[in-house]
Amino acid sequence: MASFKLLYASFTLLALLSSSSFTLGYPGFNFGWGHGGGGGGVSRPIGGPRFSGLSPAFYSHSCPQANDIIVSVLKSAISKDPRMAASLLRLHFHDCFVQGCDASVLLDDHPTFVSEKKSVPNKNSLRGFEVIDEIKAKLEQACPETVSCADILALAARGSTVLSGGPNWELPLGRRDSKKASLSGSNNNIPPPNSTIQNLVTFFRRQGLNEVDLVSLSGAHTLGMARCTTFKQRLYNQNGNNQPDSTLERSYYHDLKAVCPKTGGDNNVSPLDLASPVTFDNTYFKLILSGKGLLTSDQVLLSGNVGKPMQLVKDFADDRALFFNHFARSMVKMGNVHPLTGNKGEVRKNCRRVN
Repeated sequence: MASFKLLYASFTLLALLSSSSFTLGYPGFNFGWGHGGGGGGVSRPIGGPRFSGLSPAFYSHSCPQANDIIVSVLKSAISKDPRMAASLLRLHFHDCFVQGCDASVLLDDHPTFVSEKKSVPNKNSLRGFEVIDEIKAKLEQACPETVSCADILALAARGSTVLSGGPNWELPLGRRDSKKASLSGSNNNIPPPNSTIQNLVTFFRRQGLNEVDLVSLSGAHTLGMARCTTFKQRLYNQNGNNQPDSTLERSYYHDLKAVCPKTGGDNNVSPLDLASPVTFDNTYFKLILSGKGLLTSDQVLLSGNVGKPMQLVKDFADDRALFFNHFARSMVKMGNVHPLTGNKGEVRKNCRRVN
């Protein structure tokens, strides 16, 4: 049933993207910030606090067409592969949680460092690098050595959200790119899928993010898929006693067992939001309330019995506009984790290599 729903949702998104009535030229999905895209009661881009060195108008003179170029590539990529929206959102998360939002996640191996792509959270898991390469190549043609890879990741995350039906937001820009990557940082700073609620709070606090940000940003799991290896323990041995996770709704548990056998099938995938896996909405939180959060780190937002996260799950399940508003604000906040600005770092010509 879940796979049927995924297929149906994929066709629905493809129809949207190919529809002549679905255009990206609506006012504001650029640096002019007129009206927002996405719905959920958010009619114009959601503003946020200003951060030192970053500004929504950073490229307004040096590369005013940057966002239009990015959105054009995104529209094509997501129409071909609806999972790509989630993959590009995830790239931005995995970048910002390691050394800050500096595009270090995009770097290949170098004589002086090992690529973060080889870390446990990223290996055989992160996707979308080719889409970022295409965006960068087109931006280099239009505005050479101007738009950073770190800003491309932030803009692609926002664009992917809006194209999937989610909120728009005013995005501070002006990040520069790191000249190094950190394999150990990637292994140690990205929350694993079997995290307890206490672990999640700790991982987010390290980045200057609070419990509201934790729940809001977890809502990105309204999009995308997860491999069996990330949730198999919930089905067969959650607490080391060869028993399933008791918080899993029973019919959902049996559906997942059909996708993920006890042995093998580690790279089989299941939607994080089985009801609407390619639509950015608040169904993710409704599923958690019914015991259908896919990852341990999803379900513990409720079952962890920590007051604020529990209440936010309920609030976001009840009010899509509230979730959209908080998600947008938390994305701005996360996008401003330790950015390189001014003369720090560089603007890479190729996102995979230092200049």
